[in-house]
Amino acid sequence: METGLDSGLRFKRVPRQYLPSIHMDPLLDENLEQWPHLSELVQSYGADWVKYEYKYGHYESIGPSTFHNQIFEGPDTDLETEIELANAKRNKVQDTAGTEMESSSSNYISGTNDYGSSNVEISKHGHFGESPLLAYEPVFDWENERSTIFGQRIPATNIFQYSSGLKIAVKVLSLSFQAGLVEPFYGTICLYNRERREKLSEDFNFHILPVEMQDGSSSVDARGIFSVEVPSASICLLIQLEKPATEEGGVTSSVYSRKEPIHLTEREKQKLQVWSRIMPYRESFAWAIVPLFDSGVASSSGGSASPSSPLITSISAATSQEGSVETVSKITLDGKPGSSFGNSVVVEVSNLSKIKEGYTEESLLDPKRKIHKPVKGTLRLEIEKLQVGPVDSEKSVENRSINGDFSRHPGYGPQATSTYSVNYGTGGQKNAYLDSNSSDNRELDRNGSISYGFTDSASNDFQAFDFRITSRNEPFLQLFHSLYVYPLSVSMSRKRNLFIRVELRKDDGDVRKPPLEAMHASALKKMYAHTQVAVGARIACYHDEIKVSLPSVWTPTHHLLFTFFHIDLQTKIEAPKPVVIGYASLPLSTYAQLKSEISLPLMKELVPHYLQDSSRERVDYLEDGKNIFRLRLRLCSSLYPISERIRDFFLEYDRHILRTSPPWGSELLEAINSLKSVDSIALLQFLHPVLNMLLHLIGNGGETLQVAAFRAMVNILTRVQQESVDDGERNLFLVNYVDFSFDDFGGRQPPVYPGLLTVWGSLARSKAKGYRVGPVYDDVLAMAWFFLELIVKSMALEQTRFFYHNLPSGEDVPPMQLKEGVFRCIMQLYDCLLTEVHDRCKKGLGLAKYLNSSLAFFCYDLLSIIEPRQVFELVSLYLDKFSGVCQSVLHDCKLTFLQILCDHDLFVEMPGRDPSDRNYLSSVLIQEIFLTWDHEDLSMRGKAARILVVLLCKHEFDVRYQKLEDKLYIAQLYFPLVGQVLDEMPVFYNLSSAEKREVLIAVLQIIRNLDDATLIKAWQQSIARTRLFFKLLEECLIHFENKRPEDSMLMGSSSRSPLGDKAFSSKYSDILSPAINHYLLEAAHQEVGPQGTPENGYLWQRVNSQLSSPSQPYSLREALAQAQSSRIGSSIQALRESLHPILRQKLELWEENLSAAVSLQILEILEKFSGAVASHTIATDYGKLDCITSIFMIIFSRNQPLALWKALFPVFNSVCLLHGATLVARENDRFLKQVAFHLLRLTVYRNENIRKRAVLGLQILVRSSFSYFMQTARLRVVLIITLSELMSDIQVTHMKADGTLEESGEAHRLRNSLEEMANEYKSLITIKECGLPENALFVSREDLSENCWSWSEVKALSDSLLLALDASLEHALLASIMTLDRYAAAESFYKLAIAFAPVPDLHIMWLLHLCDAHQEMQSWAEAAQCAVAVTGVVMQALVSRKDGVWSTDHVSALRKICPMVSSEISSEASAAEVEGYGASKLTVDSAVKYLQLANKLFSQAELHHFCASILELVIPVYKSRRAYGQLAKCHTMLTDIYESILEQESSPIPFADATYYRVGFYGEKFGKLNRKEYVYREPRDVRLGDIMEKLSHIYESRMDGATLHVIPDSRQVKADELQPDVCYLQITAADPVMEDEDLGSRRERIFSLSTGSVHARVFDRFLFDTPFTKNGKTQGGLEDQWKRRTVLQTEGSFPALVNRLQVIKSESLEFSPVENAIGMIETRTAALRNELEEPRSSEGDQLPRLQSLQRILQGSVAVQVNSGVLSVCTAFLSGEPATRLRSQELQQLIAALLEFMAVCKRAIRVHFRLIGEEDQEFHTQLVNGFQSLTAELSHYIPAILSEL
Repeated sequence: METGLDSGLRFKRVPRQYLPSIHMDPLLDENLEQWPHLSELVQSYGADWVKYEYKYGHYESIGPSTFHNQIFEGPDTDLETEIELANAKRNKVQDTAGTEMESSSSNYISGTNDYGSSNVEISKHGHFGESPLLAYEPVFDWENERSTIFGQRIPATNIFQYSSGLKIAVKVLSLSFQAGLVEPFYGTICLYNRERREKLSEDFNFHILPVEMQDGSSSVDARGIFSVEVPSASICLLIQLEKPATEEGGVTSSVYSRKEPIHLTEREKQKLQVWSRIMPYRESFAWAIVPLFDSGVASSSGGSASPSSPLITSISAATSQEGSVETVSKITLDGKPGSSFGNSVVVEVSNLSKIKEGYTEESLLDPKRKIHKPVKGTLRLEIEKLQVGPVDSEKSVENRSINGDFSRHPGYGPQATSTYSVNYGTGGQKNAYLDSNSSDNRELDRNGSISYGFTDSASNDFQAFDFRITSRNEPFLQLFHSLYVYPLSVSMSRKRNLFIRVELRKDDGDVRKPPLEAMHASALKKMYAHTQVAVGARIACYHDEIKVSLPSVWTPTHHLLFTFFHIDLQTKIEAPKPVVIGYASLPLSTYAQLKSEISLPLMKELVPHYLQDSSRERVDYLEDGKNIFRLRLRLCSSLYPISERIRDFFLEYDRHILRTSPPWGSELLEAINSLKSVDSIALLQFLHPVLNMLLHLIGNGGETLQVAAFRAMVNILTRVQQESVDDGERNLFLVNYVDFSFDDFGGRQPPVYPGLLTVWGSLARSKAKGYRVGPVYDDVLAMAWFFLELIVKSMALEQTRFFYHNLPSGEDVPPMQLKEGVFRCIMQLYDCLLTEVHDRCKKGLGLAKYLNSSLAFFCYDLLSIIEPRQVFELVSLYLDKFSGVCQSVLHDCKLTFLQILCDHDLFVEMPGRDPSDRNYLSSVLIQEIFLTWDHEDLSMRGKAARILVVLLCKHEFDVRYQKLEDKLYIAQLYFPLVGQVLDEMPVFYNLSSAEKREVLIAVLQIIRNLDDATLIKAWQQSIARTRLFFKLLEECLIHFENKRPEDSMLMGSSSRSPLGDKAFSSKYSDILSPAINHYLLEAAHQEVGPQGTPENGYLWQRVNSQLSSPSQPYSLREALAQAQSSRIGSSIQALRESLHPILRQKLELWEENLSAAVSLQILEILEKFSGAVASHTIATDYGKLDCITSIFMIIFSRNQPLALWKALFPVFNSVCLLHGATLVARENDRFLKQVAFHLLRLTVYRNENIRKRAVLGLQILVRSSFSYFMQTARLRVVLIITLSELMSDIQVTHMKADGTLEESGEAHRLRNSLEEMANEYKSLITIKECGLPENALFVSREDLSENCWSWSEVKALSDSLLLALDASLEHALLASIMTLDRYAAAESFYKLAIAFAPVPDLHIMWLLHLCDAHQEMQSWAEAAQCAVAVTGVVMQALVSRKDGVWSTDHVSALRKICPMVSSEISSEASAAEVEGYGASKLTVDSAVKYLQLANKLFSQAELHHFCASILELVIPVYKSRRAYGQLAKCHTMLTDIYESILEQESSPIPFADATYYRVGFYGEKFGKLNRKEYVYREPRDVRLGDIMEKLSHIYESRMDGATLHVIPDSRQVKADELQPDVCYLQITAADPVMEDEDLGSRRERIFSLSTGSVHARVFDRFLFDTPFTKNGKTQGGLEDQWKRRTVLQTEGSFPALVNRLQVIKSESLEFSPVENAIGMIETRTAALRNELEEPRSSEGDQLPRLQSLQRILQGSVAVQVNSGVLSVCTAFLSGEPATRLRSQELQQLIAALLEFMAVCKRAIRVHFRLIGEEDQEFHTQLVNGFQSLTAELSHYIPAILSEL
């Protein structure tokens, strides 16, 4: 072929591999022109193959990408630090261990974990992260994805059948004998099947010369190369040795088999050497069989190896004393394709069996055969395995294996050389030595080209012809044309030394003419060939093989001539001469095809024309003309068909071509038709030439011939398809023909395709018109693929040949312009075929789908050859036929059609249909894919989504499209699809989640590569559409979230099919591409064998023996079966568990990276969007910016990798800078609250990187707040709300070992974060670390020049949050003793209420909790105070809103009842309108409700004066509403209240609403209470003993083994003097102090003296008196008794919101004994006088007055109690004490006593006026008592008598 098909344009030339010595001999090449069929045959075998390079698609992928571990932190994990530490440790280890530590796992998991700096790395092209598609399809396998297409064309795997399988090269190294080697030896080696006793290959000849005779041309250098098809134990090498015929009386060959080790004598050596030089003829000497694949079993039948492990490595040797073996292992240094892999072994054959007489090969293994003595010698062979044949890089074993290193043998590599010890015993025990590893180990040629043959085979290698080629059921691919002649025996009547000479003669005219040079001997062709000499035999037997080259065309006179010679084996004066005994002839045309034995007679003389019958009579025959010469022939020819019908066809073809037959050519038609009946083997063998000739006829024959040839061709193809062993959809031989052999006659004739199209088109049209076209039409459809591929190749060849010479180098071939007629023909044919597909689909016939794929491939191929717009006409024709949503079958066909078409490697570069349009195919594809997503057949939807993803992967990973502009172009091609999804969102929502993921990943990939302009355009259309765009992104975040393992456990059962339903549904991952499941299944089936043993996970415990034995490969199939049987197989989790740990790790790595890539991608889009919003160029809701807020909310709320957190905050910062006003505005409360919540949540994280970024996020919010509100009040409310929500979300306490609670790490980190928020110095460092601009916290406003950021205000914000945190924490820590210590519980509720005061809702909530707690304890007053406080919050909010009926005066009135109603709250109550919280709940009605509650509770506490004040606040409301009924009720209640107050005041027993106790706490175990004093307010019936018991009970349980001690008195405690390990309580009753009371007065206090007004019930000061002596005595008389009065100030007033208040101030006064005495007397005087002077409401009501008067008088003057006054006199006025008093004190005391007596006298008189009859006696007693008292006193004060 003179055209440049190998110019790299589109076709690639593949040179043939020739068998050696098959060259058309010039001698035999009788003019081929006369025989067109011969030139066709020679052309068919000789021309280079033409391979269409990109027929099976072309895709060059970028290298695999490495993934880094993504870190997903939880609140309590810090994986980042752990990994860094581990890495540091590992690096240390590696430094110490050096490079040998290369770990095997580095193949699986990307090496180092490089997390980038604290700033997220902006990867190539300014993207935040990797492409999500890359992580979604981490092992994108284009080949595999293509193979799933229905009807996918698969490249012919095995084109060169003769080079398939294993080849071995045998080289003879040396021959040595015990006796010594002195004469030449000759030998043959062939492949032999010892079971069938059949020769498998021709002989390889070698000779070995003794050293003396070597002239440098030894044949030992040559190697014989044999082809081993399927290795089996019966295949062996048969070695036959010959030596020069033995001289009579000379040294016999028995010297070589003598038992005793004797060397040849010098004389014997000389004799042998001289004789061997003069004797050219040889005799047989010895033979041996070398088994190749025997597994060491003695018998040849046993132990044949199974095909799966073809070559047995047999190491053990059979026991034999004689055989000695030396093994040599040769290592080849280069592992080139086809090189020997170091699989060579040296074999020493020592079991040479001696032969005494001639033999035929069959008799060798005859069991009756007599065994001669073995030869004492050794033949050394080197046997080497060669791996040959095409190695297609994509299909190579390595490539298909999962990681390139899951090779099946553990210690196996290309360099593995094995040493075999092989021992041959004479007993026929043989061991094989060929290694099994490399049988399928193909080396890769990295550039994907195919490497052929033996790259290291030397030129003198002898390729032995494999006889099995001729009987195989497959096409001949090479030219071979020889005859092998095997003379078997000649039976003579007497013994002779007989040998035979063979020659090939052209005719029998003149015997003196030299014969043809046709005999093969070594590498030369000679005229004659000789057999060996059969010495002294009557029946001479031969085992020679004589190879004869045949002429290309035989005439009847071509014949073989055999000449029989006798030779005398004695040396006379000259060398012995052979004597002719007779002749035999064998005409080729008669006998050549015979396979059976032939017997011929021997002629004595040769007469001229001895072949003709006429001359037979003149011939004399030996042995009476009996057929005494037996021989066998073996014809091996790919030129001469054995089938007569094929020969006829060839003949008629020649006549037609040479125009020697009549023009109508009916004989040719007959010959063509008779091809149908040719035997299938013959048909297959000559398939290529026959097809070529038929195509020739179709291409340029007449119409009749065309149709006949076409029909014959269809018939042949159908038979080949049906009858060959290959049952693939596209038959292997036919694929080989189209792909390689067919080259459209090398351009020597016009191309075939127009003829083929015409004849097929007319047939199709006839069918379409309804004519009967017979069954052949179905066959045509079944074989349509073949014709379509032929047509395409023919076109492509024409195009290439046409442009070869006139194409500037480096340019692509321009598309071919089809002639109008041809294109019309294609259109019509295509239309007909489409109709067939359409109709047959509807009937559900299988052929339709195959035909559909063939048509798709036809268009696919045409796209590369003709103008694409012409192909688009075909495509649109197709789409018109299959328009819209069709039936499932049709729709499936349509999808397959598009799938195939879009797999074209130039798909991206295709034009539109009109010059103005963009890519036509992509627009059709998008349209159809979207249609399909709405198809009711669910499998269709999945398929459509898959097609899209695979296409995008193919573009994304294609080396050609890595430039940015290419990626942009592709993204713009597919972008309309995103638009369609947005237009019809319900279609998207109806997809299953797996399909949604496919769609979303595609959408993300498209958007990723788009330019900003296109994106902005997409956002300009409408607000709703922009919102939908972001809805899609939200779906991405939701669907690709990396769920933590514990989440996925719950999902485990979601696998689609129930167990046992259909095939085991293996779904390893929910979020990765479906292709991953296939990949993992494959990987799991491989023997996963890294050097380490797998982890001992479940399913992976394996017995060691299994690891080492290849016969029990452990695959996951068993594991899966096991998993299934244990009924967990269906869950994703279990499937994952069953994976090899390395694969599982890989899977998790991919999932993490996918999740990270998706989130980062969306963040990137968000940033672009934020910029676009700032420029106000797009359509979106500028009021709320819900697109931005919704994405942020999803990102914050999902489980995100560290990389995302690092990238997020710079974006968050820039968004807040641009849109802060909108984001923190009222409308966006929900967003603000959620973001605040998640930021606070992140401040709890252990990972420092995340935590500090969260703090920064909070500061960004503060900055926005300053920016837009000038203050942080509202933000404070939001943060406090979220903090309160967070508290219920995180664990703030955890249990210590001893069962008590303590603050948890989370709470601790939260506290740190809140403190850091206000830390100016730290913040600046963090800003730098997180990659934000240094002025990130600078707040500028238009109206202000300076920075409005105020650290002090931030500090206040931080403090109020800390307060809330502490209160919550304290509350949580009390959880265990809540019920026991009600005081602490109430206090913690109170603290919470205070801490959350800025948020009215929360403030009220905690106050109501507190209220409930008090009601449970029956502390009614406190509960009422809580209700008042709640009302205060509501009222203040209403007043500040100017909403309602109250004013500030009313608020102050409330504050008088409950001082806690502070004014501070009101400013923020209005700011608290946050979603779900706030002023909307604060209404007048709620205020009234709580006022009524307070009223009820105060009345229960009997504090009626408070009830009155409260009702006075309710009344204005009812007045404003004119609710007269309610007003009436209120006034009724007021009446009752005032009456109750009166009753309390008029009661003779003074009313006390409560008792008060001072409690002091001393001791470390009290914690915060230590050394503090509190005043407790208890119900009025609680006595001192009760409270002691109560408090002891509460605190004893907490003492933890320490002693609790109650201090019995009320003296001052010196805390430092107490025992350190004991706890002390000091409890003292205390009295409330009135507002106007004189605390310095020495009088004793009597509570009833307090003439209290209504408001006198609010107390914040208390006192108690403590008596003591200064002389150290515990008890003394009155004269020693001092008194200490202690006054306590509490930090609020009672009744308060809690039951106890801390003492903040304590003062004490001391009174001397005499002051005490005066005070005591004055107190009694005052009490009497008070009683006498008290005004009464009416005179008639005397009874109460009488009673109280009697009580007081009785205590003063009754005889039995007057010791009080008397004892004062005896103490101070008698004896020594009187002298110690100062005169002033003495006079005061006397005056007091006199006054007391005077008041008593007055009281007795009043008493007399009031009493009736019954009290006369009592009065008498009083008078007597008074008189005796006066008498007693007169002893001390004489003046008393005169006074009274």
